[in-house]
Amino acid sequence: MFASFTAPGSHGLQFVLLLCASNVFMTFAWYAHLKNLSDKPWWIAALISWGIALFEYMLQVPGNRIGFQVFSLAQLKIAQEVITLAVFIPFAVFYMGQPLKLDYLWAALCLVGAVYFMFRG
Repeated sequence: MFASFTAPGSHGLQFVLLLCASNVFMTFAWYAHLKNLSDKPWWIAALISWGIALFEYMLQVPGNRIGFQVFSLAQLKIAQEVITLAVFIPFAVFYMGQPLKLDYLWAALCLVGAVYFMFRG
């Protein structure tokens, strides 16, 4: 089930690493303007966010293409959600200064269930 995640150079590992990196860009594109550009007009924040998102897509598109060689479309989506939460929580706490809440744990546990159902069999 998770064998492709363990071998260095495998498609599964490449997929995960590319999506982790793309999610860092995505998270900054979506939310960093709330902290850094709150005093600027929305369209300036949108243009800067689009510029950041370009780098996200440059990693996400090849990552999903590589991942689709070994995972189903549904598995790609659930993996994306897990990675998104794993990137978002440190971003929210450390960069945005949001409190660490127990709700993050409950959300992660729900995703564990989603991973189980998408990756079983």
